[in-house]
Amino acid sequence: MFEQSPYQTGRNRIQSFFAGGSTLSRLILINAAVFLLANVVGLFYWLFAFEGKSPLLEFLAVPADLSALVQKPWTILTYMFYQEDFFHILFNLIVLYFGGRIFQEFLGDKRLTATYLFGGIAGALFFIFAYNFFPVFEAALPMALALGASASVLAILVAAASYVPEYRVPLILFGNVKLKHIAIVLVVIDLLSIRQGNPGGHIAHLGGAVWGFVSVWLMRRGLDFSMLIPAFSSQERKSRQRKKWKVHHNPSREAGRPLSDEEYNAQRAAHKERMDAILDKISKYGYARLTEDEKAFLFRSGQND
Repeated sequence: MFEQSPYQTGRNRIQSFFAGGSTLSRLILINAAVFLLANVVGLFYWLFAFEGKSPLLEFLAVPADLSALVQKPWTILTYMFYQEDFFHILFNLIVLYFGGRIFQEFLGDKRLTATYLFGGIAGALFFIFAYNFFPVFEAALPMALALGASASVLAILVAAASYVPEYRVPLILFGNVKLKHIAIVLVVIDLLSIRQGNPGGHIAHLGGAVWGFVSVWLMRRGLDFSMLIPAFSSQERKSRQRKKWKVHHNPSREAGRPLSDEEYNAQRAAHKERMDAILDKISKYGYARLTEDEKAFLFRSGQND
């Protein structure tokens, strides 16, 4: 019997991941494409000895100066997809992939877009506020620019850690580490690094982290910001189409028997009870100990919430 080599298996997984059309795969592809474009433009500028900053940087990076921001309001969104340094984007995409997979497992594909975008916006607002409020940044304000996906990526990781804090992640040197501890360490590193260099970047990261925590806190109280974002991936569109079909083709409605308040409340209570039991099991034994049925239940809950 022919067996696939580890290389072939890994390549097939990568192909399957990007062919699936998920929000996560599209976010990774967009960041990678903009990175390549930025470096091609940078190479062109270097070869022809042009002076000044790259026009792509000026066009996509968000400025801290409010007078410049008014002229380029779109940069509060575009900056979170623009990176020039290889190790910068490499770290961001690694964390985005692993954090995003956990996020999707529990919170669903549709919330990933909202968390990425709103986390990035929160990071930009923290950056802009800091440079306009704290006197230490006064001299740098006219030239300060923020770029990179770090705030958005940290928002996703912190949101996942806030939702399933006891989820364990296998790390090469440290063994199985709780997701909440990974998130806390990254946030503390950013906090302590503000004075060491790139203060605007670290402040923006903290803005993303704050949004990641707040978004889950609000979601648990019924305020889900993902409803403000149109479907971004094919998986999101299919999910919303299925939900519309269920609304229009609900057997109980067609039979003239909508659920009573008592039946609806009983269903909600049973759903919450099972969800709490599964989360408690994860906190005690880890995600790997869940049955396939429990994993499917979590996935469906994330898609339907």
